[in-house]
Amino acid sequence: MKLSEIKNHLKNLKTIAFQLPNKQLVASHFHVTEVGKVTKNFIDCGGKVRNEEVVNFQLWEENDYEHRLHPEKLMEIIELSEHLFGFTDLDIEVEYQGKETIGKYGLDFDGKNFLLTSKLTACLSKDACGIPQEKTRISISEAKNVNVCSPNSGCC
Repeated sequence: MKLSEIKNHLKNLKTIAFQLPNKQLVASHFHVTEVGKVTKNFIDCGGKVRNEEVVNFQLWEENDYEHRLHPEKLMEIIELSEHLFGFTDLDIEVEYQGKETIGKYGLDFDGKNFLLTSKLTACLSKDACGIPQEKTRISISEAKNVNVCSPNSGCC
């Protein structure tokens, strides 16, 4: 989700809720303890220099059960950070304390809740690393409809 998208969603909400990938909701007394820009400069395994920038939200919960972050307050925090840091319309990454360590999530919206989406690692230079492309697989039922002996049948 881009920064502009969360701002549009916040305008229409009365409460804010974040849902983890396992469908559990983050406790309603969470705090957004940080809004910032994270810049990552790195070299991938193929030797290509890369640069990534995201807006980072850090969610935190403690024993402050009376605290509730309202949409207009989060909007104020976002707008202040845009002014101070000169954000462009970057993707949002969310940090949330799991049981053992901080998890990093993408962000989506289902019309009611903000969804913390799983992020995965990947090789960014598969061709340079020599990682073969995955071969096309066909099922046996599809193969019955193909001339097995033809050179372009895909079975050899």
